[in-house]
Amino acid sequence: MCGIAGFYHPRQNYLEKESYYKTILNCMTKRLYHRGPDEQGIYLNEHIGLAHARLSIIDLVSGGQPMLRSFGERTYVIVYNGEIYNAEELKKELQQQGMSFQTTCDTEVILLGFIANGPDFVKKLNGIFAYAIIDVAKNSLYLFRDQAGVKPLFYTLYEDTLIFSSEIKGLFEYPGFTPKVTSEGLNEIFSIGPAKTPGCGVFDKVKEVLPGEMVCYNQSGFTKELYWKLVSKPHEDSYEETMERTGFLVTDAIRRQMVSDVPICTFLSGGIDSSIVTAVCANELKKKNKQLDTFSFDFVNNEEFFKANKFQPSRDLPYALKMAEHFNTNHHLLECDNVMLAKRLHDSVLARDLPAMADIDSSILHFCSLVKQYDKVALTGECADEIFGGYPWFHSEEAKKSHSFPWSRDLSARKQLLKDEFLQCLHMDEYVQNAYETTVSETPYLAEDSEDERRLREISYLNLKWFMQTLLDRMDRTSMYSGLEARVPFADIRIIEYLWNVPFSMKAPDGIVKGLLRMSCSGLLPDDILWRKKSPYPKTYDPGYESLVATQLLEVMNDSSSPIVSFIDKKKLDSFLHTPSDYGKPWYGQLMAGPQTLAYLLMINDWLETYHIETVI
Repeated sequence: MCGIAGFYHPRQNYLEKESYYKTILNCMTKRLYHRGPDEQGIYLNEHIGLAHARLSIIDLVSGGQPMLRSFGERTYVIVYNGEIYNAEELKKELQQQGMSFQTTCDTEVILLGFIANGPDFVKKLNGIFAYAIIDVAKNSLYLFRDQAGVKPLFYTLYEDTLIFSSEIKGLFEYPGFTPKVTSEGLNEIFSIGPAKTPGCGVFDKVKEVLPGEMVCYNQSGFTKELYWKLVSKPHEDSYEETMERTGFLVTDAIRRQMVSDVPICTFLSGGIDSSIVTAVCANELKKKNKQLDTFSFDFVNNEEFFKANKFQPSRDLPYALKMAEHFNTNHHLLECDNVMLAKRLHDSVLARDLPAMADIDSSILHFCSLVKQYDKVALTGECADEIFGGYPWFHSEEAKKSHSFPWSRDLSARKQLLKDEFLQCLHMDEYVQNAYETTVSETPYLAEDSEDERRLREISYLNLKWFMQTLLDRMDRTSMYSGLEARVPFADIRIIEYLWNVPFSMKAPDGIVKGLLRMSCSGLLPDDILWRKKSPYPKTYDPGYESLVATQLLEVMNDSSSPIVSFIDKKKLDSFLHTPSDYGKPWYGQLMAGPQTLAYLLMINDWLETYHIETVI
């Protein structure tokens, strides 16, 4: 993967101050260096500046960017972050159209595809991507983001200049554009976070290109449009045909995403999703007499403190070890202690430019930094639960009847530590309800859907547009912070489109959670792995961690210069710290409970302080 950034003004001549604007581009590149430590490049002409930081995965020699190609008298330039998994098929099509290639990288496929077919070529891409293309002759800039939203791309219009970057931090390298947060952004942090509203960059004036969206800016103005969206249609395959099709799509996506000119590895939790990915990769490499590297993660002394609950019924490690033995992988168990877990909270804020999923993010970020010491590309099992209905709220009558985000139905835990006057300014319930209803209103139904089917579509749509995006953001930032490319085969757009229209009764036959996925992969995994009850990503249950972050938060609150003092009620916090934590009742998702509340508040303070954010309420 890579990092991209740039700026564009249709009527400004950057070459009049060439050195000045090249310095800005170099600063943008430095801020994204962690995403692409292998090679950096910039491009500047009259109206556009482009910056690129490269992580070399495909065509290590000739795939540098920005990439420029001329066709006749017209010139085009691209900066791109991602991987295209049907690049070879598209390359053959373009060669038949008369296009000539100079490299073997997918960057050139996208660029020549744009030259030959225009912006609509993006509709043919199967992959994960965010890219910018400048049509020099037309003086037009285009921004594109993949259909599932795996790769990030943020932008702002600042004094008629469009500034864009893979990560928000890159935007602030443009002179004059500074971090500011209004009541809307504070609601995103306190009312909705660590999720965020689709298209919202939380900082004032910062937007994110939506999944499946194209942005265009030129002398005629600024436009944006969705080139892709979910479409509901009747599912006509029998259950046997559905199993066969699902099995093919899943295994084909995994095989396609193994493409790399450097070795790959997998994250292996011992759950069904990562185990399926590992099984396919191990079998494919075995054909080439190669052994797969696998990695599982846990916390120091977690076996001593683990407490089974309805969200985490069992530990992962025994199942991961069984998988590694069964498929003869080169397995590595990576562990994290309390001190490192708390220390990495700061790095997680830097990685995401926002408060994140507390120690869930900080642990993954730490583990990714360790994996990078072995490999550059990792395949993960992310997104299967959103697509196949694996979360508890898909199967909960309470969630179906509750008209709110199913992973965060009760705002009381979010409100309990905030100052009363701040609560009055936020209008949290109204903000969250509006965000919820806006998304639900976009859900594509079928006329023949029953009331129950309509509600399940809504829950599925909410998961794809919100919860999955939060986890994809987490995976991208925590991995790319160390220059590790993490791929998500289950987010293949063909899988998303097909499973969207599979009735939930097929996804969970006889109430079996993710039964369709399990049955479609029958024979691929040992039975006790295949039918294991879902257990989410692990978190620490060591009370020493909570004590550590509680002490750090009290130190922050005792410093009157700490930004978060403006929002947190010290008396409420003292009362909270003397109340036993509930490890089994999360306020966001399945993992964020009492200790994560403290860690999240630390992250908020760190974010406000590190980014020197001006707050305007």
